[in-house]
Amino acid sequence: MAKEATDRTTIDLFANDKRRGRPRSNPLSRSQQLKVNKRNQIQRDKANGLKRIELKVSQDLYDALNEQALASNISRSQLIEFILQQQIEC
Repeated sequence: MAKEATDRTTIDLFANDKRRGRPRSNPLSRSQQLKVNKRNQIQRDKANGLKRIELKVSQDLYDALNEQALASNISRSQLIEFILQQQIEC
């Protein structure tokens, strides 16, 4: 039986064919790429003199902060920093 390139009924004939598509541009797996990117982000923040603060808030406060940040056209992080700065200066 001859192998026809458009014949998909005998899929075993095409098991060794390379799939078309975008070639891998990074040898690392996606999870490893995320770890490397996060580490680089932390190093950039540290070089810019930024410190990380984590806090837990209610869903209502979270939604209110998101709405306020969206209305002010800034990020939620920038909004929280602005609010804290205002509180410290008063």
